[in-house]
Amino acid sequence: MTEFTPIGVIHTPFTDKKGMPIQPAGAAGVQGTVELLPEYAPGLQDLDGFSHIILLYRFHESRGYDLRVVPFLDTVKHGVFATRAPRRPNPIGLSVVRLIGIEGNRLTVENVDMLDGTPLLDIKPYVPAFDTQTDVRTGWLEEAGRRAVDARSDGRFGGK
Repeated sequence: MTEFTPIGVIHTPFTDKKGMPIQPAGAAGVQGTVELLPEYAPGLQDLDGFSHIILLYRFHESRGYDLRVVPFLDTVKHGVFATRAPRRPNPIGLSVVRLIGIEGNRLTVENVDMLDGTPLLDIKPYVPAFDTQTDVRTGWLEEAGRRAVDARSDGRFGGK
């Protein structure tokens, strides 16, 4: 069994899964804070030189999973690993957010698309030379992905 201990918590304006953005693209300009446990604050050294960071977190309101799901951007079932649906065997999410500032153990970020109180597992710097890919295919999301900016959670994955 692999266990992860949260290193902090993500605070956002979203207290109900229904109606919240489903991806950072749909949360443009929405600010939140990342509060690290004080003992992890030294790990933030030099992070302020990055404009964007990757947050890895636990979908803490997600219970159970289905291997085939109807994702928010479609009306037919797909394998859960071909989606970013929150109900997964390991309920881990990731979001690329803009880093606005760091004060002590608190980061101000924007483009947040996660529920308030989300447990933070890790932070990584976003590096285009490492993270941007070319010659990309996006499968069933080729057309549907364009709707992510306006799409909102409709509660189909349970919870509040």
